[in-house]
Amino acid sequence: MGVPGLLGLAAWSFYVLVLAVQPHQAHGSIRGSFGLNKDAVASPENGLCASSVTVHGYKCEEHEVTTKDGYILSVQRIPEGRVGGTAGTKKQPVLIQHGVTVDGLTWLLNSPEQNLPLILADNGFDVWISNTRGTRLSRRHVSLVPSQPAFWNWSWDELVSFELPALFDYVYGQTGQKINYVGHSLGTLTALASFSEGKLVNQLKSAALLSPIAYLSHMKTALGNIAAKSFVGEIGRLFGLAEFNPKGEAGGDFLKFLCDNPGVDCSDLVTALTGKNCCLNSSTVDLFLMNEPQPTSIMNMVHLSQTVRNGVVAKYNYGRHDYNLMHYGEAMPPIYNLSNIPHDLPMFLSYGGQDALSDVLDVKHLLDDLKSHDVDKLSVQFIKDYAHADFIMGGNAKDVVYNQVVKFFNGQHL
Repeated sequence: MGVPGLLGLAAWSFYVLVLAVQPHQAHGSIRGSFGLNKDAVASPENGLCASSVTVHGYKCEEHEVTTKDGYILSVQRIPEGRVGGTAGTKKQPVLIQHGVTVDGLTWLLNSPEQNLPLILADNGFDVWISNTRGTRLSRRHVSLVPSQPAFWNWSWDELVSFELPALFDYVYGQTGQKINYVGHSLGTLTALASFSEGKLVNQLKSAALLSPIAYLSHMKTALGNIAAKSFVGEIGRLFGLAEFNPKGEAGGDFLKFLCDNPGVDCSDLVTALTGKNCCLNSSTVDLFLMNEPQPTSIMNMVHLSQTVRNGVVAKYNYGRHDYNLMHYGEAMPPIYNLSNIPHDLPMFLSYGGQDALSDVLDVKHLLDDLKSHDVDKLSVQFIKDYAHADFIMGGNAKDVVYNQVVKFFNGQHL
């Protein structure tokens, strides 16, 4: 694995801190495909359906969802399992949200028997995979293009306010049913923040949060902590523009700067940033490196670094009281009060003992916020040997995690 690949992986690993999902008043379009394509490769320029789903014999549809702030998101729908289903049976929808600087492909890197979307489809669910704004399949806007800084004027706040609501509105409109949600990393942070503000909950049936990210004060990674401290002044000087592309020259320069810090060992970046993953196989990691990491906004990275440094889950801090007053009507950014999450919302949280990003102490802080949750509505799984990437690419994740997710979702339908 060369230095560029390693540096890109470092960026991904830090970004994997976060997963997002959001939607409000969405509209969209659809096209479908079904069939075997023996020549397809794991490169989604023609869409994730063609590259990673129909090649395995599953039906798959490419959808587009437009957010209220104008971003056009690529969404894939896998309406049934490989063997189909009972005609006329309404399948429960599941929306799956990835983390930061990756896209929906990361869920599909393992074989159909081992990846979460196809396991859910084979278990009778109607599966929807989102791709966050700025990633390769979601780089369109109704009036902006990625070369304009304004295209990148967003942080994970906008994922909470616009993207997740648009996705939920669209899936709910297509299916007419409440939605089961799966998030990993940043996809958990945006969901928790949304739930705390009462967003999505009327369209939500249940939520499964893998490697939940809320508090980041105990992140056990020297590289990640230095990155968090650097995404203040260094980031602006090195990048200037508003896109953070870890595969670009400026991204490589910044990551080299991080790796040159004393005490940072970049020889094994996956471990250095995500913890000691127990169960990744080399072929899946190779596929990952062929396709990731993906761009995000500098503003999003700065917001994540604020979460690390400040020890609270809050809206973006513009760094000046007058700017914060203009945006929020107060000098400091409002806090997302996670204890406001509805106490009767069914939630499943799964976290790992080796995770350097979703640290055990930080997850316990989150669970303390949820201490008033209805006991029969909160399920918690602790996996001693798991680290951050095991939850999406682990070779044994089906047996260890995904079967529990299926069981949890099925339990909501009784």
